[in-house]
Amino acid sequence: MPTSTSPRERTAEAADPVPPGPPDKDDGRRRRPERAALLRRIGLRVLALAVLLGLWHLVTALQLWSPVLVPSPAAVWRALLETSGTHDGVRGYQGHTLIEHLGISLRRILVGAGAGVAAGLVTGVLMGTLPWVRVVLEPAVAFLRTLPPLAYFSLLIIWFGIDEAPKLWLLAIAAMPPVAVATASAVASAPTALVEAARAIGARRGQVVTSVVLPSALPEILVGVRLAFGIAYSSVVAAETVNGLPGIGGLIRDAQRYNQSDTVVLGLFAIGLSGLLIDAALRLLSDRLAPWRSHA
Repeated sequence: MPTSTSPRERTAEAADPVPPGPPDKDDGRRRRPERAALLRRIGLRVLALAVLLGLWHLVTALQLWSPVLVPSPAAVWRALLETSGTHDGVRGYQGHTLIEHLGISLRRILVGAGAGVAAGLVTGVLMGTLPWVRVVLEPAVAFLRTLPPLAYFSLLIIWFGIDEAPKLWLLAIAAMPPVAVATASAVASAPTALVEAARAIGARRGQVVTSVVLPSALPEILVGVRLAFGIAYSSVVAAETVNGLPGIGGLIRDAQRYNQSDTVVLGLFAIGLSGLLIDAALRLLSDRLAPWRSHA
């Protein structure tokens, strides 16, 4: 039979808590391999970049191809300096510095892709919660998802002209389907037990969606957002092929017309590096909003 304790003994036990033990020395030992692994990854990446840069310099030094086809690292560096300031009375490229071209393209991506993400989120929630909406909208979303951006860009130019509107519409249409598909799939596969429990305590449909369905679907939604911004960034060059200056895609397109391959390579580097930063920021946001996914 279980022994019972008197109220006085229970009071004494509550008054004398167990003192905390000594700090765990194994924590520092466990962190050392993690730090060593992180340093190894960073070292390998730096080494890989150094090897690629060395091969690039070697190829251009041996003059295996014309400098017009493969510009040297020094030529790209000079293009960076020339497009980043004022030289011989000329400011940047076509009157705008490289950072200004990149900033204008990023603004277009933020506005256009942001609108597409918002539309995809609303569409995905409706498709995931209302079966008849999914039946109606799923073919249209799948159709847009399979179209390359250039396929409908010409039509957008006919409709909206050559100013900002067709570029923003292009980025919005390109960004919407990935978010809609990811959101609809995640919402439809929300845990049934949690949904039924919320309904059992009297939650309305809107409360179930906002308090149960969306939090459980958040990791997959954020993956769709990352894909959407990646697709939009890859589409910005196509969007800026028509009246794209100022803009990083317009810079690349204009430099290509005059065989300025060093400026073209510089623009590609600017797009790639800024794209990596955007993806890293979205991954950090995903870890902050859904930390359980990163530690799963």
